[in-house]
Amino acid sequence: MSPVIIAIVVAVALLLFLWVAFMYNGLVRGRNHCDEAWSNVDTELKRRYNLIPNLVDTVKGYAAYERETMESVTRARNTALASQGSPASQARDENMLVDSLRRLLVVVEKYPELKASENFLKLQEELINTEDRIQRARRFYNGNVRDYNNRVEVFPSALVARCSGFKQREFFEIETAAERVAPAVKL
Repeated sequence: MSPVIIAIVVAVALLLFLWVAFMYNGLVRGRNHCDEAWSNVDTELKRRYNLIPNLVDTVKGYAAYERETMESVTRARNTALASQGSPASQARDENMLVDSLRRLLVVVEKYPELKASENFLKLQEELINTEDRIQRARRFYNGNVRDYNNRVEVFPSALVARCSGFKQREFFEIETAAERVAPAVKL
């Protein structure tokens, strides 16, 4: 075999190796970005979990007759806090928590003195800020998942992904607990 042919074969093999390494490293970076983004979501969810007992205690002082709602919020918080499954299963638990928080906020509407309480107003503002932070972290995570899933699915990186065991990630879709409702304007 001539040295030129050997050099061409070696160059092609080297280029193929570099291409596979580049694709593999890109997939690893994408997976790591998803893990980091999920960590941000988890941190914000824990922030919400820590806020809920204070909110429940404040409402409990004013709305002693709403025991079922308080217990529902506490159960949903504990379930969401213990949830360690996939983003889809955690989203299901988070949505149960969101529903119970919404019911709690409906209870608050029945107690004008509670709505005027400085402590409750601070907690409500903190809940709104936390919900905003959760949504930002969720969007960041979902953006990373979208980019990573694109790499896992599109040719030619899909070949490397299949051979290396890279799998698609799930998106994290939850509702917000403290949705802001625009005031009705009547003219």
